[in-house]
Amino acid sequence: MSESWEERLGQPLVHWERGQAATLTPFAEKLIWTERLAQARLTPQIEALRAELARTFALAFDPDSHVLPLYASHDDALALLQAHAAEHARLHLDIRFCGSVQALHALNEGRCVIAGFHTREQAGIDSPAAHALRLLLTPGRHKLLGFAQRWQGLIVPAGNPRRLRGLADVARWRLRFVNRPEGTGTRLLLDGLLHEAGLQPQELPGYDRCAPSHVAMAQTVASGAADAGLGTQAAAQRLGLGFVPLVRERHDLACLKTALEQPGLRALRQVLSTPGWQARLADIPGYAPLDCGAVLSLTATLMWWRLPPKARPRPAAGSK
Repeated sequence: MSESWEERLGQPLVHWERGQAATLTPFAEKLIWTERLAQARLTPQIEALRAELARTFALAFDPDSHVLPLYASHDDALALLQAHAAEHARLHLDIRFCGSVQALHALNEGRCVIAGFHTREQAGIDSPAAHALRLLLTPGRHKLLGFAQRWQGLIVPAGNPRRLRGLADVARWRLRFVNRPEGTGTRLLLDGLLHEAGLQPQELPGYDRCAPSHVAMAQTVASGAADAGLGTQAAAQRLGLGFVPLVRERHDLACLKTALEQPGLRALRQVLSTPGWQARLADIPGYAPLDCGAVLSLTATLMWWRLPPKARPRPAAGSK
């Protein structure tokens, strides 16, 4: 069989040596990494197609089920929640994976009922995330459903051979970086971390090179095409890579306050609050439940809604 493929490709795939086990040639190893990278890049589209098929079958054959349109950044916990909700609550999450900013736009434009976004737990008022997301969320109009807490950090080769500790090391040694697209929560997080480190995007080789998901980013590092990327611990461990934790994030689900009592949202809140789901969530490397299923206010939850005292406007003269 290998000889047939070798003839078609014009390259040897297997190295044979008398008395020793057969080994793959460098060309064959590159083919395998290319195939795995393609799979990783197509994962969001494949999962979106699966969600579309599940929604179609639910509407056709299960009239008592709930279908809940959800736009969100690609995330291992959401993919697991989709399967768990369908199995235990007859709730079909019709997920469309996109960046956090695009997800909140979809919510405000009526294209979904709920939107997932993630932000640093202690994101300041002047952070890129605050500037981008404050424009899309309005206290009194939007509510949050608590979902998860997770770690983000540098995804590096197994064992972290260069002993990287942060983005400053990546910039200093001009290492090859792989980024997430503009509009994603991870891109906003990266921009904030660069600013805090006193670095400019152009100081990070590969800043403009993007991967469509955390898994695709990890696959790029695993293939040797990049030295580091900013992503989740779960994506790193899935491929046996090293992980340097940098920040802890909260991942919340936003909805309109007027939609809270819709049957699909009530079903989702119930699923999130169950011990069974929270135990499954805690099994994902780097994840933990956080206010799971609780209805939260923007001003009480997101630090960047709480202005520092010097930034609060003074009351007008004569007001009480």
